[in-house]
Amino acid sequence: MADPVFALIDCNSFYASCERVFRPDLARTPIVVLSNNDGCVIARSADAKPFVKMGAPYHQVHEVLRQHGILAFSSNYSLYGDISERVMTVIESLVPGLEVYSIDEAFADMNGIQDRDQLGRQIRATVLKTTGIPTCVGIAQTKTLAKLANHAAKRWQKHYGGVMDICDPERRDKVLKAVKVNEVWGVGRRMNEHLTNMGIKTAWDLAQADAWTLRQKFSIVVEKTARELRGVSCLALEEAAAAKQEICSSRSFGHRLKDIEPIREAVATYASRACEKLRAQGSLCKKVRVAIRTGMFNPTEAKFAKGIVCELPYPTDDTRLIIRAALQGLEAVFREGHAYAKAEVMLLDLRQQGEFTDDLFAETQPVAAEKVMSVLDSINNRWGRGTMRPARVPVTPEWGMKQELKSPNYTTRWDQLWTARCK
Repeated sequence: MADPVFALIDCNSFYASCERVFRPDLARTPIVVLSNNDGCVIARSADAKPFVKMGAPYHQVHEVLRQHGILAFSSNYSLYGDISERVMTVIESLVPGLEVYSIDEAFADMNGIQDRDQLGRQIRATVLKTTGIPTCVGIAQTKTLAKLANHAAKRWQKHYGGVMDICDPERRDKVLKAVKVNEVWGVGRRMNEHLTNMGIKTAWDLAQADAWTLRQKFSIVVEKTARELRGVSCLALEEAAAAKQEICSSRSFGHRLKDIEPIREAVATYASRACEKLRAQGSLCKKVRVAIRTGMFNPTEAKFAKGIVCELPYPTDDTRLIIRAALQGLEAVFREGHAYAKAEVMLLDLRQQGEFTDDLFAETQPVAAEKVMSVLDSINNRWGRGTMRPARVPVTPEWGMKQELKSPNYTTRWDQLWTARCK
């Protein structure tokens, strides 16, 4: 049986690239994207990276951005999610198998492909032509090496044209020796410190380290990473995404809230969104956790944080029942006199429908509830999210996030479609 071959297709500066798709006038303008509530920088185009650090608070770098002509955008996850789906659909049409790893990355099955470099370039060109998103492609015999090849493809993009195939052992070893160990997939800051203290400074050093020693000192995950760097495939392609074990919906408020009523609206909104995700993966939940907190970093502000787990009468995906439980939890943890900054709803104890055995006489979700939720999802899928919603969920919340620099939802809102005028 032939050794497996993987490709890692990664979108370049994805959030910033999405902002440029419908704004070609920004092709040469450096861009940063801000986190929820326009708090800090979470994405940068390549030409913005020399001037602003990732994670920098927006209010601290505002003047720097202005000096260098860098444009800032509020995060627009509706736009990014929709473009991501289009990118993944295009890639899937070109390869035998695909694992969507994140919103901007996917592993592809390259087994049996004779001209892998040509296919890599075809993927790049097709994705760019059909979606406007630039990508780089790394190809190797393991997923860890494919990530490393992608890193090299971006680093030496002008030389290799954005596609790097390191299946050849000589080229693979050159890349391993040229890349620092902290660039290896799964090696974080603390792990990098430990490895550096052991004299492991490059990806090559980690590949040559004794696998058993790494397993004893760290974990089997690090051992597998070292083996994958040597070309031994330990991680298979996972074409079907595993169902999440927890689903969380959480946002900071646009401003501090002292009264419980707007927080009730926020909790109902977050619970409703979490239930949509729950039903999308065909799960039921038995517990819901609701939590609220004040701002935690202002030294002059009183701090308070509290959460509670509420038990549901039976495993359910009924938005109405889950919102009711979450609001009861909110009543239990809310304390007057605080300025609240954030609420969170988390669905716990998830189980797949038909894959659990309960007490024969235990209460179960009524069939009528399933039908109501099915109709709710059908309407919202056809006419857009929020077309039908629980009465507790406002259309335009007064407590919503700051998104003063948000671009239009070009692809998901009829009223925000791009307008072209012909003369």
